[in-house]
Amino acid sequence: MQVLVRDNNVDQALRVLKKKMQREGIFREMKQRKAFEKPSERKTREKAEAVRRARKAARKQAQREGLLPMPKRALKPARPGAPRPGGPGAAPRPATV
Repeated sequence: MQVLVRDNNVDQALRVLKKKMQREGIFREMKQRKAFEKPSERKTREKAEAVRRARKAARKQAQREGLLPMPKRALKPARPGAPRPGGPGAAPRPATV
């Protein structure tokens, strides 16, 4: 896994690395490998993960076909310093008569 460090900004590169590792499931795998997992427990866990994946795929398919409503997206809060519509620095509104 490779992460570029720009302008000697190691903190930002570390955040990117952690996010990549999280997506790949490395942290989960490290936690599982801390202790021995019996083969029967491993089979049970893998079956449960397969069921979860299948349910998720079926739910996504049903949403695409219109059988289930699409999930509502949460509105992200505006970042500080971002221009707001109608805020200071916005273009003046034309006068209504």
